[in-house]
Amino acid sequence: MDEKNKGIGLFGLVGLVVSSCIGSGVFALTGQLANAAAPGSALIAWLICGFGFLMLALSLANLGSKRADIDGIFVYAEEGFGPFAGFLSGWGYWLSAWLGNVGFATMVIQVLCSLNPALFGDSTAPNIAVIILVSLVIWGLTFLVINGVESAAFLNAIVMAVKVVTILLFIVFCCFCFNAGVFTADFWGNIYNNAVAAGSALPLGDDAVDLGGVGSQVTNCILVMMWVFIGIEGATVMSARAKKKSDVGKATVLGLVVLLVLYIGASILPYGVMPYDELMTLDKPATIQVFEYMAPGWGGTFISIAIIISVLGSWLSFTMLPAETSSLMSEHHLLPASWNKMNKHKSPQMALIIVGVCTQVFLIIALTAADAYTFAISMCTVTIVVTWAFAAAFQIKYSVQQKETAQVVIGVIAILFQVIGVLFTGWGFLLLACLGYVPGFFFYAKARKEGGATKGLAKNELIAACILTALGIISIPLTFMGIIPVF
Repeated sequence: MDEKNKGIGLFGLVGLVVSSCIGSGVFALTGQLANAAAPGSALIAWLICGFGFLMLALSLANLGSKRADIDGIFVYAEEGFGPFAGFLSGWGYWLSAWLGNVGFATMVIQVLCSLNPALFGDSTAPNIAVIILVSLVIWGLTFLVINGVESAAFLNAIVMAVKVVTILLFIVFCCFCFNAGVFTADFWGNIYNNAVAAGSALPLGDDAVDLGGVGSQVTNCILVMMWVFIGIEGATVMSARAKKKSDVGKATVLGLVVLLVLYIGASILPYGVMPYDELMTLDKPATIQVFEYMAPGWGGTFISIAIIISVLGSWLSFTMLPAETSSLMSEHHLLPASWNKMNKHKSPQMALIIVGVCTQVFLIIALTAADAYTFAISMCTVTIVVTWAFAAAFQIKYSVQQKETAQVVIGVIAILFQVIGVLFTGWGFLLLACLGYVPGFFFYAKARKEGGATKGLAKNELIAACILTALGIISIPLTFMGIIPVF
């Protein structure tokens, strides 16, 4: 084969971005945004989020094209700011990957509860049967990967087709059922807020909440929206295998546009299908009830099955991802060599078992939260933002060195969006995430000694580790006091 014909083309790279991002999030957007904002405010939030992720996508595309020698997204941090920064970025990526599995698990629980409440219980209080079933899935997927079962290309293609076709079908039905009068009836949430203030928001009863002004509604949407873009770095991490390096940037931007069309359509159009106060009261994931409303008798069951197929496909990938990340970190002496020890099937068995245990334990913790799915995806999002922020910071540093002013501006906007977005919407979850770093510091110290360092942690690294540990400890009483709204 001619050398120029090898590698992934533009279409393949776009598909990689889209498939990496679309998981469970798009099916939960309808209800999550309805509980956070009216349609006008949600549209503004999408505009801000879309622009912020465009800047991140352009940053990743620039780095992927010009620094194709870098073999992992966390290596941007190591390359630009030293090994400890590389560990913080890589450990955040590792945490995010298996926390995403917790999000998938809670989504499957919600779907099963909606399909058969008598067997599995209410989605807000699932019974032991569904917890055992989902736990078996966790360990079943772990066992498959340990035994060398990888995500085959044809399986990914099938799952991807199910995801996109289901979302497009949902959007088409919404377009046919769309009522402009319903959509604009309470465009900014003022009618609902006034009803809450007057004590007459009857459909929500005691759970009625004041959405606040447009600014508050927009802020409440950002963290939810950030979750559905996890995977936007898909084309970048595969840039070394692209047919043309110039395709990486195009694919990332085109993939982002495709995602925005799907996400905005699936989350905004339902505001014109059902009255706003009814949309807010739907069980989660609300997409099931909206589709059943539009296609009585089969719509809810159809999309429930599609969600389970979609989630299981992503779940398999996310079972391998944290193990692959920890293996690569081990090669860079950011984690001990044991994390990269392969079994006879060429799988990092210990790393996979650690991921399985962490997922299992955190699933039980998440189910004690008021909203298990939102809690899981919020933790997943704030941890990967650490990785994204370091990548944007390296984009700034590299572009300053290359005297590329436009790229510096892109990097600055990208990092400001990530940092401000999390500080305004998920600072409490970020503090909780600091607890997840505490055991990692011990592994990092061991890895550095294995790599030949005289000390596990240098002085400045030890100070940083102590600060992060203190912040994590502070999050515990704040959570039980209700300042960090989890339970």
